[in-house]
Amino acid sequence: MENHSSPSFEYTYSAPQQEEIRRIRAKYQRPAEQVNKLEELRRLDRSAERPGQVAAITLGILGCLMLGTGLSCATVPEFSAFFYPGIALGVAGLLPMALAYPVYRAITRRQREKIAPRILQLTEELTE
Repeated sequence: MENHSSPSFEYTYSAPQQEEIRRIRAKYQRPAEQVNKLEELRRLDRSAERPGQVAAITLGILGCLMLGTGLSCATVPEFSAFFYPGIALGVAGLLPMALAYPVYRAITRRQREKIAPRILQLTEELTE
């Protein structure tokens, strides 16, 4: 006769057993659903970086153009009247170039925080 007065719980983790469960589950899970979730996960991951990339590239190009224009004005003898303004424009062009990466990081971090709940939900569903 069993004693039911003290219920207990026993749990044994087995990695091979968990892998077998995943394989069996994959047989019954609709492949299109899994592929769609993986595609959504990839799309969301890319979308987190894109706004930061656009902003950083725009700042970098603007800074390069300013630097190049300033250096052209400062070094070409025909533009000798623009020597000092050219130096100022060239130095001012360094600022957007220097800010490109920090702007990229800040925007990307904000985007990742915004989509983190959905990313974590999808990864949880795909790894079950």
